[in-house]
Amino acid sequence: MQKTSFKIIFGFVLAILFSGAAHADLPVQQSFAPLVKKTGPAVVNIYAKHVVQERVRSISPFFNDPFFNQFFNAPQFGGPVRQRIENSLGSGVIVDSDGVIATNNHVIKDATEINVVMADGQEFPAEKLLADARTDLAILKINTKGVKLPVLELTDSDAVEVGDIVLAIGNPFGVGQTVTSGIVSGVARTDVGISDYSFFIQTDAAINPGNSGGALIDTQGRLMGINSAIFSKDGGSLGIGFAIPANMVKTIIEAAKHGNKVVRPWTGISAQVITPDMVESLGLKRAQGALVNHIYPNSPAAKAGIKAGDVVIAINGKEVQDPEALKFRLATIAVGSSIQLQVFRAGKTFDVSMTAVAPPEDPPRDETAIKGANPLSGAVVANISPALVEDVGQLALESGVVVIGVQGGTAARLGLAKGDILLSINGEKVSSVKQLQKLLQVDTLKQWQMQLQRGSRVMNLTISG
Repeated sequence: MQKTSFKIIFGFVLAILFSGAAHADLPVQQSFAPLVKKTGPAVVNIYAKHVVQERVRSISPFFNDPFFNQFFNAPQFGGPVRQRIENSLGSGVIVDSDGVIATNNHVIKDATEINVVMADGQEFPAEKLLADARTDLAILKINTKGVKLPVLELTDSDAVEVGDIVLAIGNPFGVGQTVTSGIVSGVARTDVGISDYSFFIQTDAAINPGNSGGALIDTQGRLMGINSAIFSKDGGSLGIGFAIPANMVKTIIEAAKHGNKVVRPWTGISAQVITPDMVESLGLKRAQGALVNHIYPNSPAAKAGIKAGDVVIAINGKEVQDPEALKFRLATIAVGSSIQLQVFRAGKTFDVSMTAVAPPEDPPRDETAIKGANPLSGAVVANISPALVEDVGQLALESGVVVIGVQGGTAARLGLAKGDILLSINGEKVSSVKQLQKLLQVDTLKQWQMQLQRGSRVMNLTISG
């Protein structure tokens, strides 16, 4: 009886893994070769060129000392600069027969020239249609001159399960197109920290440098995700790789086809992780969901009646494990679509409906480069709004003034950085860019008191004039 059961199970597994013959008397082909022949031509190599600015080392030993180097190698001291061309290598996936290719943003970031090499050796120059740093995805286009290219169909990545068999196709270390196999070892990985929208498929299929932007496919030859990162101590594969799910890739492809900017839905919900010690007080059975800790005034969530203390447990029927999952689910919904939230409050579960809207530019950002004899000279600042938060990433506050760039000057020497929120100048609260400019219009001040917030840290600076 035990032997019979084993034969049945083993036969069933072979039928799934290797698409076995319809009749028992035909041989079973235990090979992925047909699958690779079908999908391999739709995976390409990407070569990107970058111009790197670097300072030339002096023959003087003082210039090699870190202390002296920070002065004499600095731009204001005329440290010699030279340009160097740096090449990077990655992979990509053809997602439209007209030459549209999906890859990782980090593969082509700051590239001055991008070339795509097909599996058969043909090479094409590529243009960048869209690059989205927050998802680490980019969409390229090559001119096929009317020739239709092989493509990979995108699967529903929400249907992916732990244990599914996968193939990873890419160009690791520049050795040429390479295929590795494995299984899905985890789904909905939200604590990886690779991008602003962490919700990765984890696999043990070997992924190495150069695989970035390549394909993770299922046994039907459909694109499950874009291989993006590995967990590694030495740069090589340790059997833990991460892929951006196809459903997110699909969203970025659609954005590239309809414009050059990704517009994600805005609900006005700010949420936090539910810790084990919160479970009992919230009336939950386990630490699952996204705890609403703030609602933006006049937002879709506010109008729908969602309150601080509510727990979002599902979106459009998809379970929400934590705030990162909430962000991911919202990011894959098109603006104008309906959003159905399942919310837990005071021991009861209920549904809330709202429409996905674009984040408003309210107040207008009033982007301004600060000049003059003040500690912010060289900083570029803007008013915080939902639209600005979408552009620059998560900010600690929902209103006020934030640094969105540093162009040198005193601001650079003080170490100000993108994302720093200006709280007060000389004891006066900073509420807008216009008000900030007025606070800085002081010619005789010998000392400045400045308070700013960086992430969760509040810093107080005293700057002598």
